[in-house]
Amino acid sequence: MGVAFPLLQSLQKVNQRLLEKNPAESLLFDVVLIATDSQQQSSRIISSTSHYGLEVGRFCFSSREDLVETLVANKVQLFLSTDRDETLQASQKGVLSALLGQQEAASEPLTVMLCGDAVVRPDSDSDPVPASRRAAQSFSARLGEMRGRFGASGSPLSIVLVTSSGGSESCGVALQALRSRGLSVDEAYCLAGTPRGPILSLLRPHFLLGDGVID
Repeated sequence: MGVAFPLLQSLQKVNQRLLEKNPAESLLFDVVLIATDSQQQSSRIISSTSHYGLEVGRFCFSSREDLVETLVANKVQLFLSTDRDETLQASQKGVLSALLGQQEAASEPLTVMLCGDAVVRPDSDSDPVPASRRAAQSFSARLGEMRGRFGASGSPLSIVLVTSSGGSESCGVALQALRSRGLSVDEAYCLAGTPRGPILSLLRPHFLLGDGVID
C-alpha cells in the first residue's frame, strides 16, 4: 500500500466517527483504488487492504493511457496520487487532483490544507469561474460539511487554510469567503510571500487542495 496506507486509515477513521454519531449518515468518504501496475501487483494491493482491514469501496484496474477515462467513469471527485504527471494529466482533463503528502506513519486527524489563493478568494461577478476552481470549492464545501459534524476538539478531520500572498487582511478575506460557503477552518496561516515549506514540514497534511496541482 505504501504511502497511501496512512491516508486510508485516516479516511476510514473519519467515516467510523461519522457513523458512530449517526448510523444513517450518508456524507462519507467513498474510496476508489485505481491500480495502473501489473495484474500481479494489483492482486497484492487487494490482499494488503484486506489484511489490514482497510475499507475500499471499489477497485479498478487501468492502463496509464486510460487513467482519466477510468476516473471520469467512476465519477471521482478528487484524484490523489504521488505521481505528478498523473495528477497533471487528470487536472488538465477537468478532474480535481492533488499530490498525496508523505506520511511516515498513520496519523490522526485527516489533515487537509487549503492553499493557492485562487481557491479561497471570493468569486468575481465579472469574470467566469474556472472549472478547476469550481471543483475545488465544491469539494472543500463538502469537507466543511463533514467537519461541521464534529466539535471544536477531538475531530478526526482538520482543515487548515494557508494564504500565500498579501497580509492579514487577505487572510481575513479568504476566511470570510470560506465561511460564506459554510466552511470553517481549524487553523489559518498567512505566509505573506514566504515559502510554504516550513508549514508543510510542521503540519504534514495528507494533501493540499488548490486550484490545480500544487507541489
